Amino acid sequence: MSCVKTSRLSDGPPGGLTGYSPRIMRTSINWLNDYLDPALDAQTQADLLTAAGFPYDGEDVAENGEAWQEIETTSNRGDCLCHFGLAREAALLGGSRLKTPKVSLPRGGPPISESIEIRNTEPDRCPLYTARVIRGVKVGPSPEWLQRRLIAIGLVPRNNLVDATNFVLFEYGQPTHVFDLDTLRGGRIEIRAAFAGESFLPIGEGAESIKLVPEDLVIADAQRAIAMAGVKGGAETSVTDGTTNILLEAATFDPVGVRNTSRRHRIASDSSYRFERGVHPAEISVATDRLASLILELAGGELCDGIVADGQPIPKARSVSMRPARCRAVLGIDISDEEIIRLLDGLGFAPIAVDDDIQCTIPPRRLDISREADLIEEIARTHGLDALPINETIRIRAVAPKPVDEGLNAVREMLVGAGFHETVTHTLIGPDAAAAFLKTGHAVLKVDDDRAAAEPVLRPSLVPSLLRVAKHNHDLGTGNVRLFETASVFAQCDGVHRERRLLGLLVDPPLTVGSRDDASLGQSAFGILRTTIDRIVRIIGGGNVEIDGSVAIEGFTASGEIRVDGRLIGTLGVIDPAIAQRHGHDRPLVAAEIELAPEGVAEALSTWPPESTAAALAAFPSIDRDLTVLVDEPVNWAEIEGAIRAGTPELLESTEFVTVFRGAKLPAGRKAITLRLRFRAPDRTLRHEEVDPQMTTITAILADAVKGETRQ
Repeated sequence: MSCVKTSRLSDGPPGGLTGYSPRIMRTSINWLNDYLDPALDAQTQADLLTAAGFPYDGEDVAENGEAWQEIETTSNRGDCLCHFGLAREAALLGGSRLKTPKVSLPRGGPPISESIEIRNTEPDRCPLYTARVIRGVKVGPSPEWLQRRLIAIGLVPRNNLVDATNFVLFEYGQPTHVFDLDTLRGGRIEIRAAFAGESFLPIGEGAESIKLVPEDLVIADAQRAIAMAGVKGGAETSVTDGTTNILLEAATFDPVGVRNTSRRHRIASDSSYRFERGVHPAEISVATDRLASLILELAGGELCDGIVADGQPIPKARSVSMRPARCRAVLGIDISDEEIIRLLDGLGFAPIAVDDDIQCTIPPRRLDISREADLIEEIARTHGLDALPINETIRIRAVAPKPVDEGLNAVREMLVGAGFHETVTHTLIGPDAAAAFLKTGHAVLKVDDDRAAAEPVLRPSLVPSLLRVAKHNHDLGTGNVRLFETASVFAQCDGVHRERRLLGLLVDPPLTVGSRDDASLGQSAFGILRTTIDRIVRIIGGGNVEIDGSVAIEGFTASGEIRVDGRLIGTLGVIDPAIAQRHGHDRPLVAAEIELAPEGVAEALSTWPPESTAAALAAFPSIDRDLTVLVDEPVNWAEIEGAIRAGTPELLESTEFVTVFRGAKLPAGRKAITLRLRFRAPDRTLRHEEVDPQMTTITAILADAVKGETRQ
């Protein structure tokens, strides 16, 4: 585990790793040429790597005069997060010979078993852990050539031991780590799960102690954690100027575990980045031999005989076959079997022709190759993407829009025309906000993710999200907010996870009525939303809209179920003032939710547009009559409208809410609701004398149904 470019990250987005982006790798021009014969100039390196699928992203000169380039890597090519890996790609396409670094390891030292014991208790999370021991090293500055290589890629030389681990990391892509052997307690290295609350002090100036959790994998001695596996070494066992005996670690760890630990503690490094993309156990020995050889060259000492290791058996090399005929068909090029074999051989795949197939043995470093399509992609990449034919025209088949989408678009257009604004909000909300609108018998669904700790609940209603948007706009000085959103909501009922798609609407009172009392404000907003619902129903197919106020709705005071021709499609009501206040609102707001799928209006939308018949415009004028009804406070508009409709006055065309009045001049517990009645005869001009009996009938209906006193 190299200590370079490792930092405790600053606060950022939940779960984010602020300021760390090793996806762009800085390469030294001279360093890359150490492995190429003949050497390639900077432009040629950039062109070849870009052609190989690693785009050039910029260049500059380091403070010591060394030229460097930035190369963009892909997440599936961890083998190219190093100079030797990129040199391998450049050599294949450019025709250079690839030079492998020389390694010289003496024999005859004392047995390593006398120095250290390895115990791996987590082989699934650490498939292989290896260690070497070197005694009698001398810590000091690195030679100039090594410092120049590190400075060229933006690293700060530390000492010959640390610099050697960093050099091997950026040479072979294998993270390693050096421990001061004399600081290890008990003569043992143990790979284990961290203890709950176990303390760990990472390397680094100003580093603070970390509290570990059992999900963290650690490297420990007999008494304590000395490293976060794959992420960060510990300060207590790090090398110092006085170090003389060292232990070299080279291992591989589960990528998911490394990523989770890194994100959990907000610590990232070049080592963790590479482990997250996968390091194969078979690649460890090459890197650790190189590291040991380099340290002996730079710091002297005596290498103990042997390697101690513990973990799972190294997996056998994978075999993947490819049909040349299939390759030609997919790429659209006439490439010979011989050329395919040449390219695959250059990639190190050891191709063998067997009948109509080519059998390949995949090198351990190529974790991205697992199927025929992967081999075909390699042929396309190495043969040259610019050699593939390109059709000048692309066939486009237009797909007719789905009726449900057209219907929803028509509803959206109407809502926008009526002054509503569409919102797109986050699915996750806080537990308290969810509980306020959770239906009886339902339970919330939570996500198990540390990044969502503040708001871990999948919303059971769209209303909390709309309330948040309304509050934001109110804070900016915008009133009379009308909002809508189409999205899914989630809940658990009888142990079954249920997802529903809703149309949510929210209206707050117009500013023009700001001087009225809360009841009047709520009534005004209610009337706006009630009219909007009527228009929505007409768009999707029509029907008789009724509000059933006998059913209490969670999170609302005055509320009811929306029914069309007796079928439940949603809910409507005034949001409970206490809930509204918790969301920062001091005025009554009205909200509605209409079921889109799988219930509600899904069937109507699936056959949109609805069948319609043309009707001639009315040939004769109407007569409008306003009627004020004095009723008890609990009586709502839906009851009044329903009573009139049930009486079916012969000439009545429509009933419209006008206003509601409350005041000291009215009896206690009573309110005055004004409605507008429209009468029309289809075959003649209506006379007032014909309307008067109709009004008498309606007056009698209201007196009987809602105990209303009427005033015209």
